[in-house]
Amino acid sequence: MVIEQFVVGFIRGKHGLAGEFKVESASGYYDHIAALKEVTLRHGSEQKVFQVEYAEPADTTLYMKLAGIDTPEAAARLNGWEIIVPRKYAHPLTADEWYIEDLKQCSLIYRISESGKDGLAEEAAPADETVGTITNVLEGGSGDLLEVSLSESCRLLADGVKLTASGKPRKVMVPFNERFIGAVDMRNNTVELMHLWILE
Repeated sequence: MVIEQFVVGFIRGKHGLAGEFKVESASGYYDHIAALKEVTLRHGSEQKVFQVEYAEPADTTLYMKLAGIDTPEAAARLNGWEIIVPRKYAHPLTADEWYIEDLKQCSLIYRISESGKDGLAEEAAPADETVGTITNVLEGGSGDLLEVSLSESCRLLADGVKLTASGKPRKVMVPFNERFIGAVDMRNNTVELMHLWILE
């Protein structure tokens, strides 16, 4: 599934008296946001399209003014809204970078060795076992974390650890680094998990 809309920033409060607000970049870069002529703001299921009057980068933020947002009160009502744009306006990726929106809904897979270890018979074991689905990417103290909804059908996890008390699939956090994550395959929408124990 190809995602065509990306979150590039977040509105972080009003600035001044003319309806400006502060923008926090989702990527840490601001030049691509400053160049935008039109943005879509999103809050939950609500979306609004605005023309950008101007955007001025500062030290660690960006000040933006949208057409029709002309007072501090109007700007304050947009606090916390996401700024989303078409894929072509997102910050360009470098090697070993992925868009968060693309990582969401990828299957987290665990590669079973050819020897059939992990408690499964070799002839019955698939090459890859889906252990869950990535539902979000969150900032952690020492790096990004993948939020994973565990798969009820996964045979590799111990019984009783896949569901919450309410019967919903349990969610776990997996550090998004090379110790725990292997190959990221956007063509097949899969992310490889290196160690099962992190899910317990």
